[in-house]
Amino acid sequence: MIGENGEQLGIMSAKEAYKLAKDAELDLVKIAPTAKPPVCKIIDYGKYKYEMARKEKDARKKQKTIEVKEVRLSPNIDTNDLKTKMGAARKFLEKGDKVKVTLRFRGREMAHMSKSKYILDDFAEELSDIATIDKPSKVEGRTMVMFLTAKR
Repeated sequence: MIGENGEQLGIMSAKEAYKLAKDAELDLVKIAPTAKPPVCKIIDYGKYKYEMARKEKDARKKQKTIEVKEVRLSPNIDTNDLKTKMGAARKFLEKGDKVKVTLRFRGREMAHMSKSKYILDDFAEELSDIATIDKPSKVEGRTMVMFLTAKR
């Protein structure tokens, strides 16, 4: 049993603890119900709930959600277009997001998938100063996918 000011009141029955809480016009709350014996505290339950909600809100506010941004390429992309896509990926990585680089094949391009792997390799090499390869390139149906993550 813990009192309203944080002092230890010792082990007592539930009825005695409830009576003490009623005398103080506060609530009796089980803090650690699984402990032997269970730990109870005399507090204002509304205030306790409010403080717990505030702590949870602050914890949510401090955590960063990492988004996955996608950059789509094609096998016959021009060098200037590729540089533009690299610039976009660089912005995403600087913000702290992950980047999914997708190389899409259509029609006859499917026959030359292995020859187009160098595009993803060049993309990763160009961004190697700020990014690392999270998942190396692999073929998924008509696309070749690679994930990049910002260096820490």
